[in-house]
Amino acid sequence: MGLVDDNKNKEKEASEDEGGAARGGGRQMSDDSSFYTIDQEEDNDDESALHLGPQCSLKEQLEKDKDDESLRKWKEQLLGSVDINNIGETLDPEVKFLSVAIVSPERPDMVLSIPEDGKPQGLWFTLKEGSHYRLKFSFQVSNNIVSGLRYTNTVWKSGLRVFSTKDMIGTFSPQQEPYTHEMPEETAPSGFMARGSYTAKSKFLDDDNKCHLEINYTFDIRKDWASAD
Repeated sequence: MGLVDDNKNKEKEASEDEGGAARGGGRQMSDDSSFYTIDQEEDNDDESALHLGPQCSLKEQLEKDKDDESLRKWKEQLLGSVDINNIGETLDPEVKFLSVAIVSPERPDMVLSIPEDGKPQGLWFTLKEGSHYRLKFSFQVSNNIVSGLRYTNTVWKSGLRVFSTKDMIGTFSPQQEPYTHEMPEETAPSGFMARGSYTAKSKFLDDDNKCHLEINYTFDIRKDWASAD
C-alpha cells in the first residue's frame, strides 16, 4: 500500500460519509399541520419542461396515422363530441378557467369566480382549521387538445414558504361544455401557530410548459368558516 492507495481510501470514506448524510435527510411533516416548512428553492418549471415535437393543428393531428385503426379510434374517443367540420387551424389550445369551488363535508360548496388577470382583490376565502376539503375547478378548452395539464400551488406565511404541491389534471380535447376537475383532498393545518393570513400562487401549465393561468391570492385560516355573504 502506498500514498496513492491511502488517498484513494480516504476519498472513498469521504464519499460514503457524504452519501450517508444525504440519505439521512428528509422532509418532516409537523405534528399539528398538513403544511410543512420547505426550502426556499426557486420553481424549476422552466428548467424541467418536457420538449415535445412541433405543434400541429387539430386537423393535422386527425390526418396523421389515419390508416392506423387503433390510433383513429383513440383519437375519436379523445375528441368526443368535437364538431370536426368546425375545427380551426389554430395550433395553441386555449384553456379558460371559470371558477373554483371549495368542497367540504362540513359546509355547502363555496364557489369562487376567477378574475381573468388571476388577481382576486383582498381576502379570497377562509378555511376552518383542521377541516378536510377539495378544490374543484371549472374550465373550458378550445382550439386544440391541451396535453398534460397540471396544477402547482405554493403557499407562504409571514414570508416563509410553508407548503408546495403539484398535481396532474390530464389531457382534454376542445368542447363547448366546461370541464370540472376535483383535486385530491387536503387538510387545513390547525393550532394557534397555523391560524392567520397566507399568500399563495397557483399555476396551470401544460406539457409545453405554457402557463394558462397564474393566480396570486390571499386567504385566512381561522377557528371556523367565514360567514356566508
